[in-house]
Amino acid sequence: MKKGLVRFLIVVLVAFGALLLYLYSNIRDRHPGYELDLHIRSESPGPLRIGFSAVPITPEIQDTWVDSDGDAYYDESKGDHYVDGNGNGKFDPFWLAGFQNRRPANGVHDDLWARTVVIDDGQTKIALVVLDVIGFFHDDIVDVRTLIPESSGINYTIVASTHNHEAPDLLGLWGSSHFQSGVNQDYLASIKQKAAQSVVEAAAGLRPARLRISQDLQGARELLNDTRLPHVFDPGLRCIQAIDAETDETLGVLVSWADHPETLWSRNLLITSDFPHFLRSALENGIDQGGQLVHAGLGGTAIYVNGAIGGLMTTDDDLAVSDPFSDEVFVKPSFEKARAQGHQLALLVLKSLESAEAEIIEEGGIHLRAKTIDVALDNILFRVGATLGVIDRGFSGWMTIRSEVAAFTLGDLSFLCAPGEIYPEIVEGGIEAPEGGDFGIEPVEVPALRSQMPGKYKFVLGMANDEIGYIIPKSEWDEDPPFLYGAAKSPYGEINSPGPQTGPVLHRELLEILSDLD
Repeated sequence: MKKGLVRFLIVVLVAFGALLLYLYSNIRDRHPGYELDLHIRSESPGPLRIGFSAVPITPEIQDTWVDSDGDAYYDESKGDHYVDGNGNGKFDPFWLAGFQNRRPANGVHDDLWARTVVIDDGQTKIALVVLDVIGFFHDDIVDVRTLIPESSGINYTIVASTHNHEAPDLLGLWGSSHFQSGVNQDYLASIKQKAAQSVVEAAAGLRPARLRISQDLQGARELLNDTRLPHVFDPGLRCIQAIDAETDETLGVLVSWADHPETLWSRNLLITSDFPHFLRSALENGIDQGGQLVHAGLGGTAIYVNGAIGGLMTTDDDLAVSDPFSDEVFVKPSFEKARAQGHQLALLVLKSLESAEAEIIEEGGIHLRAKTIDVALDNILFRVGATLGVIDRGFSGWMTIRSEVAAFTLGDLSFLCAPGEIYPEIVEGGIEAPEGGDFGIEPVEVPALRSQMPGKYKFVLGMANDEIGYIIPKSEWDEDPPFLYGAAKSPYGEINSPGPQTGPVLHRELLEILSDLD
């Protein structure tokens, strides 16, 4: 009897120890000791060299499926079934990120990309990689940096995400259940390799260049909805065209705007980069209408980078988008709607770059500040998800994650890198302290970040060097009743934020690095 009890206790202890080891392995620090504290100032402005690259990161969809009831939710109990394309006897889905769980990709409409621009002022080289994905954790970005050879000469690499809702899950939140990660690890590893490859290719293609800079701060406003009060937008289109100084050919275009790439919404099952695909294609190749070229493009490689999209900024399934070359108006989600949106944006960009107000930069010195920060993970669901291995990111301390902030200037250009979906009111101003807020405090995240950025052209890059989730003003934080603005339920946002301290911490850290650029 005693021997049996002892054996049982040993088995229980071994199992408990194995469980603890498993849980610890899920939250272990992926890069122990990693800390970045970078301050670079080029001593004298010099001629610029610019390089672009575009490397496809589209997965190969082998297994497709039949959506019997058309709800874009894989449920075999309702007659859904898969087609075993690779013949291995099991379903090998790529779970699409955004919206609901269990949304497997059913094919490819257009490629996903790792698109990179490298800027070289003769002393410093900065790489900006933009991925057509929902987000990329800081741990994964550090992995990308380790894959970039020193021979490329890159001093600092920024990896940002378009926050595309029509690409495979890379964060773990959209798998077959809330307790099962949706990340295909082989695919994630391939993206890291290809992101590094894109940096190497862009650095190898550096050319003497001049920059044409322009902005249209209101023209794209009608393409945006804000789903949460207060209605504050970051509607500006900010544009950089890099032109070969010797051949006058366009090397590439960088366009910054703030909108969720989710125009195709939750029933789409085809992998696509959403409206950025149509915007980039129009800028590169021109706009085709009925087989006829109706507006010439610029050539080169076009890059779309997102901005302050918290709140959230969206071209949702109720917002009408008109085709700029016909009388058609699209309301419900479709590729035609995304195409019309991309073409509208492209025309605004082209008009802006062609305007007399556009300015030319032929030389400049890079001034860069970047640093590692710690963010408290107060969100219970995020804690549980990380501990169970659904969310694959390590902790740098007790219930704390490592992240990063950065800013740099180049002449009259300034760039601020926010590691998540920052609310526009933190960037633009207009934070409110409405009745019903959980903390009953006045706005904390003041002054507005863009007001503190130097130069005339101020680019805020969202989801840059991390995707920590929503960055919400603390005075607008609302989980408990009574709810803001007399609402019947808590607003969307808090469930996908690390916690109420994230807004104040990020605002303080971003202000600090901006002050270091003076």
